[in-house]
Amino acid sequence: MITERENYIRNATFNYPEWIPIRIAISDATWDQLREDLESVIIRHPVLFPDFNKGWRDYDNYKFGPRYTKGVASTDEWGCTWVASANGILGVVKKSPLTDWKDLQDYQFPDASVQEDCGHWDEERKRIENDRSCGEPAIGFGIHGFLFMRIQYLRGFENAMMDFAIKDPRLQGLIDKLVEHNMVIVNNYLNIGVDVMNFGEDLGTQTSTLLSPADFRHWIAPAYHKLMEPCKKRGVLVSLHSDGKILDILEDQIEAGVDIVNPQDLCNGIDNLAKRIKGKACIQLDIDRQSVIPFGTRKEIHELIEEEVRKLGSPEGGLEFVAGIYPPTPPENIDALFEALEKYRTYWWDQVNNI
Repeated sequence: MITERENYIRNATFNYPEWIPIRIAISDATWDQLREDLESVIIRHPVLFPDFNKGWRDYDNYKFGPRYTKGVASTDEWGCTWVASANGILGVVKKSPLTDWKDLQDYQFPDASVQEDCGHWDEERKRIENDRSCGEPAIGFGIHGFLFMRIQYLRGFENAMMDFAIKDPRLQGLIDKLVEHNMVIVNNYLNIGVDVMNFGEDLGTQTSTLLSPADFRHWIAPAYHKLMEPCKKRGVLVSLHSDGKILDILEDQIEAGVDIVNPQDLCNGIDNLAKRIKGKACIQLDIDRQSVIPFGTRKEIHELIEEEVRKLGSPEGGLEFVAGIYPPTPPENIDALFEALEKYRTYWWDQVNNI
């Protein structure tokens, strides 16, 4: 059997993998809510969780950490003050350091030689080398909110959106500085040696992109291209996470250098995604977490996953799943989702073998 790493790369490059890659991201809020009930579900799905052990967490004494602890303000290395409204769910920025443009002149950017949320680069090198040695894909993780969202964090949401709306000339200077900062992170990962460079930020609401497609192309896409071009030159795959309805800028992301796009399924529309981008880039599909998965029946959950596999997958590859689990999803629905993912992960290759 091929390794997870080889299968992942084959899938992302349309080179006939043997199964659909699946990543499960269970929020700390869900762990805090369901606890042992969730453990019992996971134990039933060793295909997805081969190394899981019951009793792995002390729920009553678990530390959620800065930005994830309810009601506790924390200030990050960028000078942004965060407050969370629920344990285990990322908070929001309540105080921004650059609400006045005049403060940019003396503003000190964080040291890019220390990777935010990951530790020092020697620790990242060890993680990547260990993943590769275990047959897992070697992935470099940029900061979530590395550019567009970082502008919001630094300027405040309303200020940032006005900057884009009036085309404030100072905005480009801030973007250039953020590109310079992120380029250090990208180059460090490239020097370590990764298979995939993952960028992440959220570009959409429930109904549209936060920026118009024209503004995205003017302000953001060129910066993405600058950061992704070194990856392309080194033969490293580029992945871009983004929540929200981003259908109208997915092709712009691909043009900027993204190999693996990350649309959410229902707000973008499964048929829309099939029509617009199937075959143009690998689709890392973010499975619904607002309607069918938390509130649907087992049958409806299975039907959703089957529809997505049929419409967006192929024997050549090009489809992977990300399943984020958040409250109020009950254990029985989580079990149904895991069951469906296990059932359909080899759908295309089962069809070939049964011919």
